[in-house]
Amino acid sequence: MQIHRSLQDYTSISSAGTARGLYEALMTEPLAPENHGTSRAFLKNKLKEAADLPCDMPLQADKLIGWMENAALATGERYARYLEARKAGEPRRYFSSRSHALSFLQQAAPTKLVDGAWLYGVLQHWRDDRFHPLIRTYLEELGDGDPAQNHVVLYQRLLTAYGAEDLPELGDDHYLQGALQLAMGYHADEFVPELIGYNLGYEQLPLHLLITAFELDELAIDPYYFTLHVTIDNASTGHARKAVQALLATLPACGDPTAFIERVSRGYRLNELGLSTADIIENFDLERALVAMLERKSIFGRHLHSDFCSIGGKTVNEWLMTSGQMSDFLQALVENNWVKRHEDPKQSRFWRLIDGNEAPMFGVFSPCEKQLIFDWIGGDWLNHGENIHAAPTADDEGPHTIRHRRAPGRPERVAVSKRSGPKGDLDQDVSELARELELLPLELRMQRLIRLMAPSSHATAVGLLATRQFSAALP
Repeated sequence: MQIHRSLQDYTSISSAGTARGLYEALMTEPLAPENHGTSRAFLKNKLKEAADLPCDMPLQADKLIGWMENAALATGERYARYLEARKAGEPRRYFSSRSHALSFLQQAAPTKLVDGAWLYGVLQHWRDDRFHPLIRTYLEELGDGDPAQNHVVLYQRLLTAYGAEDLPELGDDHYLQGALQLAMGYHADEFVPELIGYNLGYEQLPLHLLITAFELDELAIDPYYFTLHVTIDNASTGHARKAVQALLATLPACGDPTAFIERVSRGYRLNELGLSTADIIENFDLERALVAMLERKSIFGRHLHSDFCSIGGKTVNEWLMTSGQMSDFLQALVENNWVKRHEDPKQSRFWRLIDGNEAPMFGVFSPCEKQLIFDWIGGDWLNHGENIHAAPTADDEGPHTIRHRRAPGRPERVAVSKRSGPKGDLDQDVSELARELELLPLELRMQRLIRLMAPSSHATAVGLLATRQFSAALP
């Protein structure tokens, strides 16, 4: 499964920024000498940049468990207050509309699509018990090879389910955390304390994860990717506790551990770099997002419309011919009664042109793009009535989702179906890999599996097989 602003697209835009270019390089040729050197320098530079940031992590090892548990309790209390406020009538805190939430999913994608990458390098230490908490965390990020639990597969499916796989143009800051995670994964041996610190910060349960899951569910968007992180990152038995265990297991047995923990704290601070969840959410503007989408698509619609219809004194072809006209075009649609703002979009002539199997412009806009249009037209109308956040489709069985919402009422969990029928040529590489692995001695087999479990390949069919076999072979 490919997300359409995929690695092929990055090649042409890698010069747009250091983090973005490095992200692409480490997802295509991570072992190339020039990429290895660049990623090491990038990581060292970011560690230096983060060195003076505030750090709430205690520098005394015996205080870590209590600190982690207290932080989890505090997050739970803050979430309880959020829920009480919502019950009392407060609006959603994060997402103003369904398209706002889908935009968030797209803008967070560069980080989510390399989920767990910072831990990749610890697989080489599979014989060392000290690294097993970190290795187990990485394997759980990969779903132990089960596509229904692999975090990257889940996020790919989440985007695809709502037609959001075509990512918009994103700035360099959107790629910074992903680039950091990739760089750390390929330089694990040199930066073990920093990796442990980064992992410690990343795996603590944040309030924004809980609120995001709650509000996605309200907007009929499957929250499973986020609720899964709530459960596996728990402070009792989950990744948050494993992160502390990993630190304690790797503390120097002799001498003063102060220098080691200081390096751990530097890695911990890396979590503060780049865009935060709040930054992404607060930066959304519905009309700006709609205009940007129409500008991107306008080039493909030039010369394809008849000239029989004039809107605001211009034909549609004339509106599309020159960049920068989409904001005025939207205003012309309103002024000429093609769009009735703040009403049911079904009452707008423009919406009827694009919605439904027999609509004249059927298929021109993806479900995610249609949601932008739907929310912009609906405006204040969306705050009334029940269960009207989702842009309807004419044949509506709903999109191919992991979770379908019944209207009105609570969502019903639907199991992710596995492909049935003959495997055919597409799975030939899996069969060949299985045969190859049977012939390899343990050490060579584990090294082969580790290569296939890299951030760029673990979500593929062969990567999932490799993860299952590695997990089964782990002592």
